[in-house]
Amino acid sequence: MPKKKEKQPLPPVAALPEGAQQWLDQVVTGPMTAGAVEEVMRGIKKALIERALQAELSHHLGYAEGEAKPEASANQRNGTSGKTVLTDDGPLRIDVPRDRAGQFEPQLIGKHERRFTGFDDRIIAMYARGMSVREIQAFLLQMYNTEVSPDFISQVTDAVMDEVLQWQSRPLEAVYPVVFFDALRVKIREDAVVRNKAVYLALGVRADGSRDVLGLWIEQTEGAKFWLKVFNDLKVRGCNDILIAVTDGLKGMAEALAVAYPQSTLQTCIVHLLRNSLSYAGFRERKALADALKPIYQAVSAEAAEAALEGFAEGEWGQRFPTVVAAWRRAWAEVIPFFAFPPEVRRVIYTTNAIESLNARVRKIIKTRGHFPTDEAATKLIWLALRNITAEWKSAITYWKAAMNQFAILYGERFIPAVTK
Repeated sequence: MPKKKEKQPLPPVAALPEGAQQWLDQVVTGPMTAGAVEEVMRGIKKALIERALQAELSHHLGYAEGEAKPEASANQRNGTSGKTVLTDDGPLRIDVPRDRAGQFEPQLIGKHERRFTGFDDRIIAMYARGMSVREIQAFLLQMYNTEVSPDFISQVTDAVMDEVLQWQSRPLEAVYPVVFFDALRVKIREDAVVRNKAVYLALGVRADGSRDVLGLWIEQTEGAKFWLKVFNDLKVRGCNDILIAVTDGLKGMAEALAVAYPQSTLQTCIVHLLRNSLSYAGFRERKALADALKPIYQAVSAEAAEAALEGFAEGEWGQRFPTVVAAWRRAWAEVIPFFAFPPEVRRVIYTTNAIESLNARVRKIIKTRGHFPTDEAATKLIWLALRNITAEWKSAITYWKAAMNQFAILYGERFIPAVTK
């Protein structure tokens, strides 16, 4: 029987500040409803915000509340003005202190601001999980009795684009031993027509085995010109070398990679090629067909693999499925680099599953959208999804430790700078 998971101990509760216990004794005099507790918490938040604003004004004026105004100061307190702000608990009415000269600019919440960062973060978190603007509106109305417009939600989420631009232009590692490239399709409105566009992702593996999404690019059609633009973008941001680029047969990549990174090896995804081969067969025949293909991709050398492919082509399965033979021969130039590597490296590069699983999680989040109004809207949501997914990454990719030693031997100085950086 599977072992039961041990319960993790709860983190220790911080001790109450001096005097807080007496205050609690005054507030909690008997059983309380959930609504009453919530009301107390809102009262605490209001008092805390107003106290913080008063402290800001004291700093601005140079003397504390209740103290005599210094003779050298011409400015002084001038009462308060009421203001309703949106918090992550809903709308809250607060009293904002004023000064006589009208020079006080609160930092906690500015003069013309109507919401706290926590409220914006709540909206962005819901948007990042794939909720539509209408769903966010309904949730805020139901949970907080707060009605907001679609334009307001768009304004909050549009602020994310500054972070996206910073992320897309951030410096990269000088060397990535392996970079996986893949695409997912999304529908985006352009010139009053909804078009299918590809969102291309690059997932880099650092020398220590940790993963890094290098960027995302949206394009309607792929080709050498597009990929050259992507590679030049990576080079401008500091990526001077890619040892192995792994793809699933993206058009134009070989030509662009040869120009931008002439020393790099382009490797097609063996698993993707195998899946394509099995798609030509009926369900009952797929296992036998997969077994017949094994001698090709499990061969010890390129020569042995080519002999195995010829044997497959001349045998029963090759005669029944000439389309499979043709598919392998078309991709052969990008297949054979695989056989020059030792088994430790083959385990890392034989599949693009690392990036395909990332794409699958992104698809789950965007699948509820019929289409996006702009490229920017698609970029915004996909980046938020990537931010949430990558925050969970802790360990190196599978089999990396054994592969790292082989990379150091095979590539020498090209790999060492990435390790010692």
